[in-house]
Amino acid sequence: MRPRRASEPLSSAGGRAQETEARRLRDTIEILVRRFAIAERADVACCGMTVAQAATLEALRRDGPQRLGDLSRQLGITPSTLTRNLARLEERRLVMRDGDPRDSRASRASLTALGHEAADEVERQELGFARAVLARLEPAKRGTTVQAVEALVAAVFHATEACCPGAFSHLAPKNEPGGTRKRRTRS
Repeated sequence: MRPRRASEPLSSAGGRAQETEARRLRDTIEILVRRFAIAERADVACCGMTVAQAATLEALRRDGPQRLGDLSRQLGITPSTLTRNLARLEERRLVMRDGDPRDSRASRASLTALGHEAADEVERQELGFARAVLARLEPAKRGTTVQAVEALVAAVFHATEACCPGAFSHLAPKNEPGGTRKRRTRS
């Protein structure tokens, strides 16, 4: 039996319940995404940068120096947007660009010492917000909640891969096929 496509209507009482659950999931995720986007904008505004600039710093902090094309793909932005973000970050002495030792035609971006400090501050603010959210949950439900969100992200990854292969790979958890997302701390 083939799986039902998302665009196919559901039928029967079970189908209506599933439709109601799908709407609740969509509406709840929309609220969650908007709230976290607001928190993220507020966090980075305190650091004097845009969300895209903060994401650039975080990617360089997590994965180290990168070729510009790789960084652009990882962030899911166009090379021209990355170039503008890097120019602003270079003006603030948070990143630097230099030649790629393996390809003289390519450039790499890396964090400066000030860039590491700025990325660390964004990370502290984001973790502070996440701790505040967890503190509002019953202690016994915290681990289960985090596991449920991780399972939801995995399900989103697989549903996205079914319709748009590779579209989510720059954000995929590292344990998913094609996933590159990982946390790395400065050494």
